[in-house]
Amino acid sequence: MKDKTKKIIGGTVLGATALAGLTIVSHSITHYLMRVALDRKEPKSMQKSRGQMMGSAENKDLVTMITAASGKLEEKVTEKVEITAHDGISLVGHWWPCEESKRIVIAMHGWRSSWSFDFGAIADFWHDNGCSVLFAEQRGQGESGGDYMGFGLIEQYDCCDWVNWVNDKTNEELPIYLGGVSMGATTVLMTAGLELPQNVVGIVADCAFTSPYAIWKHVVEDNLHLSYGIRSAAADDLCKRKINMKAREYTTTEALKNTDIPVLFIHGTDDHFVPIEMTYENYKVCASEKRLLVVPGAEHAMSYLVDKKGYEDAILKFWQDFDEDFTHPCFV
Repeated sequence: MKDKTKKIIGGTVLGATALAGLTIVSHSITHYLMRVALDRKEPKSMQKSRGQMMGSAENKDLVTMITAASGKLEEKVTEKVEITAHDGISLVGHWWPCEESKRIVIAMHGWRSSWSFDFGAIADFWHDNGCSVLFAEQRGQGESGGDYMGFGLIEQYDCCDWVNWVNDKTNEELPIYLGGVSMGATTVLMTAGLELPQNVVGIVADCAFTSPYAIWKHVVEDNLHLSYGIRSAAADDLCKRKINMKAREYTTTEALKNTDIPVLFIHGTDDHFVPIEMTYENYKVCASEKRLLVVPGAEHAMSYLVDKKGYEDAILKFWQDFDEDFTHPCFV
């Protein structure tokens, strides 16, 4: 065999080996990222890379405030509720009734978070203004069952299950607002596209993403500085295997194009985890009555702490405008 031919063959073999190696590495990284995204058990190494994935370091002062508020909320809320979801998974919630309640809030927390951490700061505002609150624990997290989180794809149906529980508990006598932060906000926006009881009169979505695909692409490309194009098909396949739905199977924009439920959208301008452009996209396509609160300087899920007055004023006006949209059939 001539030397030139040997070199060509050798180069081809080396190139193929290198490509195979890169493919294996890429596939391995994708598997890891999907474990981080969906699996209940968080990889230990995730603790070190959380800031990189979020796109910003934690604000220790705000986290300290939130942690303190979380502990206080857990001390106040004592009624633990357990239901069976549409697919047989056990779901846990925490019911905080209010005397002479004017409305009900069903609160859905975010990804790898908790009901008390995400809503500890705002809980007293809700309660002091006549809200009974059901704090849900999202599947695959906390005390709720399930091996995986669904990034809103499955949780939208869990939200409906909680609406049914609340209506059974209260005889459908009060208006219901669905509220969520981050993945919880995506959950309630996806729920908007489903058939809901007439007493679900409003949705408050704080820093929602538009779909699992969209948020994964953003985190991988913008925060981790990796290519998502070569990983998207594998990620979709792994998503299908874990939760029986593909990452692009449903989006908030699809839901919002087909809803008549009023929505208050909230987002901070400095959110590097869920870019504010996703809320603009949701707002633009929303077919129902809609409001938008943009909080300058607020990072991910920090809008309430950055502009408490503006946030509360927007919600009070939202309740004022839509509480009366529901009239119980018994009083018609």
